[in-house]
Amino acid sequence: MNETGVGGSAVPVALVGAVLAVLAGCGEQPASNVPPPAATSDAPAVPELVRADGSYPVVPLEKDVVVVKVIQNGVTNLQEAESIEAGLEINLNTMVRLSEQACSEGKKPDFLLFNEFPLTGYSTGTREEKLQFTIQIPGPETARLGEVARECDTYIIFGSYASDAEWPGHILSINTVMGRDGKVKETFWKTRNIKRLTPGAEIPTTTIESVRARYRARYGIEAEFPVLRTEFGNIAVSTVQLDPFVFAAFAMRGTEIMFRTATLFSTEDVRATAFYHNFYSAMSNITFPPDSEAAPFGGRSLIVDPRGQILAEDPTNNEGIIEAEIPIGEFRKNRRIPRYPVEVVAPVFEQYQQEVPLNHMDMPPADMPQTREDMSALLDRESRWLN
Repeated sequence: MNETGVGGSAVPVALVGAVLAVLAGCGEQPASNVPPPAATSDAPAVPELVRADGSYPVVPLEKDVVVVKVIQNGVTNLQEAESIEAGLEINLNTMVRLSEQACSEGKKPDFLLFNEFPLTGYSTGTREEKLQFTIQIPGPETARLGEVARECDTYIIFGSYASDAEWPGHILSINTVMGRDGKVKETFWKTRNIKRLTPGAEIPTTTIESVRARYRARYGIEAEFPVLRTEFGNIAVSTVQLDPFVFAAFAMRGTEIMFRTATLFSTEDVRATAFYHNFYSAMSNITFPPDSEAAPFGGRSLIVDPRGQILAEDPTNNEGIIEAEIPIGEFRKNRRIPRYPVEVVAPVFEQYQQEVPLNHMDMPPADMPQTREDMSALLDRESRWLN
């Protein structure tokens, strides 16, 4: 998202959560005649996150070739609208219009991907102010988009600022997947935020990393890198940028199509990530007014194959729809997850200390940073590198 996306633990979250737990340790292995330590009764069992043989869970495909369409469009920031209700209505109507256009022109889509903020736009100000410009999931907006998804017989994917009564005071960055039946099929929290991107001003939204212990206790370890197994392929959605470990974890969990929503994204990052992790990928970007300073960073949405080759791209900063066919049946044949040299790099990663520890935003709502500057001060206090 951009509010784009970080935090830390003694070893990278992606490698610990989705790799090392499955590879039975790293570095030197115990002698074959030494039994593993007995599990303690109070230690919760860790579910299988990655299969040792490189295969991954799937459901049968409904067809061998699926159609992905990416929609890029401008958004009315709720903060600048006549009212929050009026702004949401404008943005929702735009999403409905473009979805119906995508469903009536060209090939029938199986997936429609929108950008990071198609309903709320980007807002500024304090935490208290920004919480006004969030949506509830599920809510009236997802209900209306669900009707469109059902009428078009397609999945609709979009990002948004969101709030949740179970997470009071937190501004969440969530990607939602609406199913062909019109129901919310999955919500993908943002894994982590980029840190130290802008000196003195850090992103104050809440991610899995920043409240991981409580997130894991509430939703389970499998929800940290969820993969939605659909009849059109295994999909995941992320707003993370420039973070190969996060996408490695999604790949190990069996992702075949990675949908991405991020403002001010890097084309090279999208292409390289797909190439490194052997999956198809699509990125939807917001568009900006042509006379704005942000105009050079708008648009350029694209769809790429597992070699990083561009299948479709809109090089403009204009409203538009691109599409590409993905031969998911052929792609899945005899496929295994990428061959990562985890045991080779493990000794280095085991000693690495991330700058900011996990759970750095697990605090009472009144104590949470109100501004980007407050967030920067919090990270400075938490930093293992600066102290």
